[in-house]
Amino acid sequence: MAEDKTMFVCSHCGYESAKWLGKCPSCGQWSTFKEIKVAADYGTAAAKQAALSVRQGKAGGVSDPRRNHPVKLHDISHEAEPRIDTHDEELNRVLGGGIVPGSIILLGGEPGIGKSTLTLQTILSMPERNILYVSGEESSHQIKMRADRLRPTSAQGETPRGEVFVLCETSLENIFAEIQEVHPELLIVDSIQTIATDTVDSSPGSITQVRECAAALLRFAKTSGVPVILIGHINKEGTLAGPKILEHIVDTVIQFEGDQHYMYRILRSIKNRFGSTSELGIYEMGQEGLRQVSNPSELLLTEDHEGLSGIAISSAIEGVRPFLVETQALVSTAAYGTPQRSATGFDQRRLNMLLAVLEKRVGFKLIQKDVFLNIAGGLRVTDMAMDLSVIAAVLSSNVDTPIEAGWCMAGEVGLSGEVRPISRVEQRISEAEKLGFTHMIIPAYNLKSIDKKKHKIQLHPVRKVEEALRFLFG
Repeated sequence: MAEDKTMFVCSHCGYESAKWLGKCPSCGQWSTFKEIKVAADYGTAAAKQAALSVRQGKAGGVSDPRRNHPVKLHDISHEAEPRIDTHDEELNRVLGGGIVPGSIILLGGEPGIGKSTLTLQTILSMPERNILYVSGEESSHQIKMRADRLRPTSAQGETPRGEVFVLCETSLENIFAEIQEVHPELLIVDSIQTIATDTVDSSPGSITQVRECAAALLRFAKTSGVPVILIGHINKEGTLAGPKILEHIVDTVIQFEGDQHYMYRILRSIKNRFGSTSELGIYEMGQEGLRQVSNPSELLLTEDHEGLSGIAISSAIEGVRPFLVETQALVSTAAYGTPQRSATGFDQRRLNMLLAVLEKRVGFKLIQKDVFLNIAGGLRVTDMAMDLSVIAAVLSSNVDTPIEAGWCMAGEVGLSGEVRPISRVEQRISEAEKLGFTHMIIPAYNLKSIDKKKHKIQLHPVRKVEEALRFLFG
């Protein structure tokens, strides 16, 4: 076995160096280099042996997969490899259609947000496969109690052809030994920060341990074709804990978000080699686990806001899914010398820009007033089409005049006060019409590509912000 080598890795971006550096040349951070020991064969021998055992168990004896051979490009099949159905439409959408065999997925989120609940609920709804659930944080009794609580939401009435195996272990070598016995079709590791290999002389969760354990699991996944789901912690900065190279190793990084004071949870894709990163999955946390929200618009809108000022409804799109969002604004006279600008669920810098447009182009003086903006439901929306509803909600609160019921809007606002065109306007209109809205303000440019005969909702095209405000407030 080769002697250990020492190298330095930036804990912020994963940049590697042969010597210690005060400032990282890649990300510019100071004092982020940590010393790690690298050996030529950390974890790979056990991973190869486990992968070979699994492949032989599937095929009844196959050639040694440890050696790869070059293949001509035109001989490679262009057909898409069948994905593993998780029986969860929201998770399938975020992953790009299901789990790709041989892929390695990293699921991150804050403590208590529901990462383990989502994972266990998903594997309980896959009775046709052998699944190995490795837990380094909880006992088998705790996992059983959670499974009994989640059982009503899992698939019922099906004859299970597979089984869920639970292994409470933190040693990587012991995990690979059990894999050779179980021959799983899906491997869950909860969490990667608790797993350690005996060949590395450091504590679990350190940069060296996380790096080497993830690399060994990657080698196992790619060689055996068994997908691996890693659950990761979030640090106080809101990013995935561990070295940045962990995100480079995996194929897909998905993040579970949401405020613990709200019932909604959002599943976002940060990195995906097999699909889009703009998809979004929405869940509702309940007593019996996570429930898929197929129509988030009905849940995100207040049942009755008639007569309340400072509320505007916008038709937004996240990924390919349209939904209606309630924008709330409060404008009041500044109690102190400097007015406050606060935004929850919306980019505060963009709010400042829209307030400047409202003051310069429309003539409303807000320089001595506090402005508070909130996106209802605890969501964070980045769609530019929210601009028009933000301006409408701010002005409605400023003049204390409510917007009539049945009105919604979508449009991006430019610095000169013009309403710029938006994408997928047909989907936005259909979503608003489905929920009973009768009037919708859209950019005038988008009216050219719309078939008015298909929609019963009355469309109001506008070119400038003043025209939109004239429709709403007369």
